[in-house]
Amino acid sequence: MDAGTHALASVAVTRILVPRAPLPAWMLIIAAGTIADLDALSSLFGPSAYLDWRHTYTHSVIAAAAFGLIGVLYFSAIRQLPPAKTSKTALIGAFLLSSFLHIAMDACQSSGIALFWPFSAHRVAADWLPSIDPWIVAILVAALVLPELSRLVSDEIGAKSKAPRGRVGASIGLGLVVLYVGARANFHAGALAAIQARTYRGEPARRSSAYAESVSPFTWHAIVETDRALQELIIDATPGASFDPENGTILFKPEPSPILDRAQNTEAAKQFLRVASFPKASIEKTLEGYVVQIQDLRYAVSGDPRHEIIAVIQADSDGRIRQDELLWGRDYLRH
Repeated sequence: MDAGTHALASVAVTRILVPRAPLPAWMLIIAAGTIADLDALSSLFGPSAYLDWRHTYTHSVIAAAAFGLIGVLYFSAIRQLPPAKTSKTALIGAFLLSSFLHIAMDACQSSGIALFWPFSAHRVAADWLPSIDPWIVAILVAALVLPELSRLVSDEIGAKSKAPRGRVGASIGLGLVVLYVGARANFHAGALAAIQARTYRGEPARRSSAYAESVSPFTWHAIVETDRALQELIIDATPGASFDPENGTILFKPEPSPILDRAQNTEAAKQFLRVASFPKASIEKTLEGYVVQIQDLRYAVSGDPRHEIIAVIQADSDGRIRQDELLWGRDYLRH
């Protein structure tokens, strides 16, 4: 999820738990809910660093707890706890909930987060939400802005209210977000059930995933892997909609070969394959030898081509590896 959405969610949490907290507390709670995305700066150091850092160390349960507690400790160092009219327990809860809400939202997406690091490097990805969900943004903005507008109107025509500002609106907003995510999860389950119930050119699905469309919660972009191929499909999760398993893009897997085996054993390929969801290899014969390119189909299908990383391995005519590296897909595929 983008940093803006996380910031809106953190503001909603603050409105609910500690609406009368001082401005420094608000700023620190928002920081606790967004700081995990600093790992995006790893892209400045190249695709290899990005693959290692993005959604890994800073997106674990341990990191989320640490960010929340560091915020509490820092705030207590610059100001006595609790501030006037603010419960210490509620303030600590706001810091921790804001931080944990960040990783919960990111776990609902397709890029995956190392939720249990350092005990496990396995990435958790529910595939329910797109990288940027305009519906969640709209719900949170409405939940935070509309109560303010209503309060301005009521203050103009009558006595000023002494109730906490925006608490009810923020509560309704977060509740609607939870219901919306639940609906997305239900549509996702239906899309996967439709995929698994079909065969693809006579072959059953070995693995499959469905990725969310940003605008429509009913449209899902799927990848199905069979023994011989990978197939990209569009699923309509609207009740009663039909699904044609033959109406998709087929990408056949390359035949096993010594060149492919050597390429997959390079360091670049191993690092890439540890993270890739649906790797697809292609082999090109050149004047100098061979070029093996390994892509993860998830990037394009899930609508996140900006951060696509590919492994490129070059070998001479005798199959000896000359170079292996991770590259940004947006740069390499353009040439």
